[in-house]
Amino acid sequence: MATFRPTNAARYTDAGTATSATLAVPYGVKVRTPYARLMRVFGGFLGLVAAILLLRIFVVAPFGIPSESMLPRLMIGDYIIVTKWNYGYSKHSLPFPTALGEGRIWAELPERGDVVVFKAPPSGQRDFVKRVIGLPGDRVQMRGGRLFINGHPLNRVQMDDFVTPATPAMRAAAKREGNPNPCFQPAFAEVKSGVTQCRYPQFRELLPPHRAYATLDMYPALDVDNTQVFVVPKGQLFLMGDNRDRSADSRLPAKEGGAIGMVPINNLVGKANVVAFSVDGSATWYNPKSWFAAVRWDRIGKAI
Repeated sequence: MATFRPTNAARYTDAGTATSATLAVPYGVKVRTPYARLMRVFGGFLGLVAAILLLRIFVVAPFGIPSESMLPRLMIGDYIIVTKWNYGYSKHSLPFPTALGEGRIWAELPERGDVVVFKAPPSGQRDFVKRVIGLPGDRVQMRGGRLFINGHPLNRVQMDDFVTPATPAMRAAAKREGNPNPCFQPAFAEVKSGVTQCRYPQFRELLPPHRAYATLDMYPALDVDNTQVFVVPKGQLFLMGDNRDRSADSRLPAKEGGAIGMVPINNLVGKANVVAFSVDGSATWYNPKSWFAAVRWDRIGKAI
């Protein structure tokens, strides 16, 4: 008669009680040592990092808004998500030096009205955000603050004034420019219920064939409101900020840290799509309550 052996292979005394905690491993079952478990966790972490890097390099990228050149659509303190696949890839759309040279692979032309992030001429070292106004071959001109494309004036209707509180972020940006007034000029500042706010004239502009957006125009008689006719060269774009009197853009020759002139299509980084996060600049690192109070929750998720 065969002797019964317990499947867990524990050592038993004659009385049938176990005397050792040493168990045999069933056939086909792997035992993970602490080292193996550690390497498995480490491998998973590396895979996650690699996936995030690939997304950051080829798919999407975050950018912060430091100026008011795209008011009222984008405000200082907004953080936007830019998608990179819309216009193809060049050395400027990738965050590291590449062998792509001056070309662009899978190139697609932006549409008029797209808001784009690009490397600003002449050096191509700084990230700017503007709206596409003119495509290659277009004739662009400003007359009395009104935009003309190929000889035709854009439909432009005045809206209610754009009103926004003067935030700490706006004050800090104005101070960097040597301006003590967060509303650009005292004429645009007002105090309501003890709070300083900025009030700017606002217009709705319709860019053919179907793109409508809001612009600001404070002084309709500035030099940039009356320009020559610009003919957009092949392979380049005419870009402008929505805040027409506060934007150094394609209306002026390229100058490092200033205007941008015509922008090569190869300089495009990607298309601005959505406001992912927004703060007003009032947070202090030592006060956790201020971290939440500084968030402009109503701006999160706004399409661009």
